Amino acid sequence: MCIESIELRNYRLFRHAELKDLQRFVIVVGANGSGKSTLFDVFSFLKEALAQNVVSAVKRRGGFRELVSRGEAGPIGITVKFRESSGRLVTYQLKIGEDEGQPVVERETLKFRRGQHGWPENVMDFSRGKGWIITDEVAYEQKDVEAGRKEEYDQKDPSVLAIKGLGQFKKFRVASEFRSLIENWHISDFHISDARLSAEAGYAEHLSSHGDNIAQVAQYLYEKHPDCFKKVLQAMQERVPGVSKVEAKLTEDDRLVLRFQDGSFKDPFIARYVSDGTIKMFAYLILLHDPKPHPLLAVEEPENQLYPGLLRELVEEFRDYARRGGQVFVSTHSPDFINGAQLEEIYWLVKKDGFSEIRRASESELLRNLVAEGDLPGTLWKQGLFEGACPR
Repeated sequence: MCIESIELRNYRLFRHAELKDLQRFVIVVGANGSGKSTLFDVFSFLKEALAQNVVSAVKRRGGFRELVSRGEAGPIGITVKFRESSGRLVTYQLKIGEDEGQPVVERETLKFRRGQHGWPENVMDFSRGKGWIITDEVAYEQKDVEAGRKEEYDQKDPSVLAIKGLGQFKKFRVASEFRSLIENWHISDFHISDARLSAEAGYAEHLSSHGDNIAQVAQYLYEKHPDCFKKVLQAMQERVPGVSKVEAKLTEDDRLVLRFQDGSFKDPFIARYVSDGTIKMFAYLILLHDPKPHPLLAVEEPENQLYPGLLRELVEEFRDYARRGGQVFVSTHSPDFINGAQLEEIYWLVKKDGFSEIRRASESELLRNLVAEGDLPGTLWKQGLFEGACPR
């Protein structure tokens, strides 16, 4: 599954903005305060709203009045267009309003086109906990009205997403696939301090958002996927001078700690004594060599603590992760990182009259011509040729 567009209405800085024609690898740039973190927060918001409800997700962001765009009464709108497993384009639309001071699901729909022609039609339509869903999507697509009948539900709670409950049933395939997509998103909030800590002995298949289980994931890859771990170690040896070995070592109190062997020293260093850049590079390599990529990976400013000369290689590893099945969204302030990107992958944010707009680099004739003549995107961005997004 791949997201093709995201449209936002009245979501903080985004009164109305849209990311269109999304690639599997997307890079977002922009000046400070232009809305990069807000854009990435949409992924976290949907995941939290699904796991709990919109009340919890909105309250974590200061309440409805803080989340809705300044000067607007709502509703807050999020529209996601994605390709489901059969290749059909599906539109998910969520509108969040407020009722007696509490956030509610004003409306939530799923729609796709019936047959080869015609307008997309709803296969699910809920408002404040009540609504309906088509029982047989295949029959509905073929315009078999009798087989594709509506089934009505009342969830009782107007703050719960319909896809949370209905997505548990395989017979509602599109709702189930979209729920699974959101549940398995990985929104990185990596903390170097957490990655230095020891962890309980055992395995973890995927790196956590904070990176606090990195030793467990390293041990898992070492034992269950040695080829992946070998690639991680080889990359570490190439990019971090002196590193010849990395291992997850079991301590006397049954905890795992990372140890980095430097060829210049007899004894290895445990994680809390190595540099921030070494820890972060290892964490990204562990994340990006995951044998089962997340369907969506979102990372903000991966360049922090890393040597600029390593960033173009990191870009290629993000792109390779996307090729293996995980759509990737990255925000950055680094010209070196952007230099490894293609124009089709780059979007930039511009703040006008207090609200953010989204532009695509490949739609700029000036940028296309300059790149065709051999200029690098990061250099052009640094020179201020991404109008309104100059880092200076």
